[in-house]
Amino acid sequence: MRRSVSKTGSLDHAVGFLDNPIDAGDLVHRARLNCGEKGLAMRIWLGIAALLLMNSFAPLAAAEPVVVDVCVYGATPAGVAAAVAAARAGSKVALVEPLQIVGGMMSSGLSFSDSNQMAREALGGFFEEFHLRVEKHYLDQGIKLPYSIAEKNNVPWVNEPHVAEQVFNDLLKEAGVQVHLGEQLLSASKTGVQIDSIQTTGQTFQAKVFVDASYEGDLLPAAKVGYVVGREPAARYGESLAGHQYPKLPVNASPFDDRQGLLPFMTATDAGDPTQADGHVMVYSFRLCVTDVPEKQVPFPEPEAYDPAEFELVRRYLKQTPNARQLMDFYPLPNGKTDVNNSIGGQISLGLVGGSDAWPDATPEARAQIWQKHKQYTLGLIHFLRTDPAVPERLRTDIRRWGLCKDEFVKTGHWPPVLYIREARRMKGGVVLTQNDVLTNVSKPDSIGVASFPIDSHDCQRIPTSYGGFVNEGTIFPRHIPGRKIGQPYEVPYRSITPLEKECDNLLVPVCLSSSHVAMSSIRVEPSWIVIGHSAGAAAHLAAKKEVAVQKLDYAALESLLLEQKQVLHWK
Repeated sequence: MRRSVSKTGSLDHAVGFLDNPIDAGDLVHRARLNCGEKGLAMRIWLGIAALLLMNSFAPLAAAEPVVVDVCVYGATPAGVAAAVAAARAGSKVALVEPLQIVGGMMSSGLSFSDSNQMAREALGGFFEEFHLRVEKHYLDQGIKLPYSIAEKNNVPWVNEPHVAEQVFNDLLKEAGVQVHLGEQLLSASKTGVQIDSIQTTGQTFQAKVFVDASYEGDLLPAAKVGYVVGREPAARYGESLAGHQYPKLPVNASPFDDRQGLLPFMTATDAGDPTQADGHVMVYSFRLCVTDVPEKQVPFPEPEAYDPAEFELVRRYLKQTPNARQLMDFYPLPNGKTDVNNSIGGQISLGLVGGSDAWPDATPEARAQIWQKHKQYTLGLIHFLRTDPAVPERLRTDIRRWGLCKDEFVKTGHWPPVLYIREARRMKGGVVLTQNDVLTNVSKPDSIGVASFPIDSHDCQRIPTSYGGFVNEGTIFPRHIPGRKIGQPYEVPYRSITPLEKECDNLLVPVCLSSSHVAMSSIRVEPSWIVIGHSAGAAAHLAAKKEVAVQKLDYAALESLLLEQKQVLHWK
């Protein structure tokens, strides 16, 4: 079993600059996003990209480095918030993104805001400004949303993916942020504990301070900053929710084929040693944007090499649960659209259980293959639910009415370009947030924002039971505070986004911050990451301006700037 271990070192796919006029990172991106309909085309693009990456070592002489005060890697919502906050404070900022989209998951299908399970009164700053812009967009079109941003209640805030992308781009443009899309990180250059520059597939970026806002924390290994992947045992930090978790009832259906081999979509023959760390991360999936309005639809693509036998586990599950509801969650959006998500309560859903473990440390080429595997699983499951006679007719009828949205993700065949990375690397910083910090020790002297999403982890494994059935392991169902459907509000310390000073003194990490798996199960939603990203951007500006190590930044100055930018720092 792959264990959760501390890791340092450069990216194993860092190969320097490319002197070929073809952008290898773009080829990987195109292979990942645009070649899903033909397996041969997928292999060709991956082969070309791999050859370019392996055989191109000469410096890119023609490209002048981009020199800025603050460089943000990852145009996730947290990255956009960081870039805008730093730019508004007066820094020259570059935002660098490996894909061709700004806004991460919020522009790629996660359109039903998780803030409905959070303390709305603690969500100010950039997060509230973004949603006010979204609200105005719809009001200007004469569309009345089922909520008002001014009301600090827990009615879900929603938007269409393309609206989120437009608003993020508008905010970046107004702030004067330089946006560089299609730039995959290759390596980082350091002098001592300071990052001098990062190298991407087409450019070099020099900055006084760097912010890693990527979902994967890709700058951590490149900058030789320690990190961890996977789950800690309960004894590591004294967390009752750590280690193996079995809140779901087992399914009384055999997970074995006729030769006693595991059926597809089972992950292992056993869960492993519960007293040890492991390399499992919670399930990844796509957030689909669909509609049941025929004139607004395009049909789902056919899965490649569909084999109904692969879905025998689903067939047996449905036989054991004939009254099962639809195997995914549907959230209504404006203009007749729906956000479709993996069901945390389901035994089988859109998430490819076990398929995400390799992603955090994978090369871009390997991630492209994992991305494609998730897409084909999703298409295969939908095709199975639409066509297989083992599926109850009511479920088949229901799923057939849905199609992809004609006006969403047009450049990528109406398929969301970003895979939902719920957790990946976690930095090993000066302080590690744990279950205790989320539920009990909630006040911090160096708070940079208030998070309040309940601890909530999706499945990590699917394993056989001792009596011949199967069960999903790793789920942590939401922990709400009494009387409210929100998590316990807690303050996020600045120290959790700073590396150890002996490893790097000019890097801030708002997404893959220093935390346990259990704490990340609360932090991991976009509202929290936006809040932390906003504060990271402000801190990066001050550290660059004052030319101090991020660990030595004057908190009083940061607090003053954040309050000026309407950030909420403390819980009442």
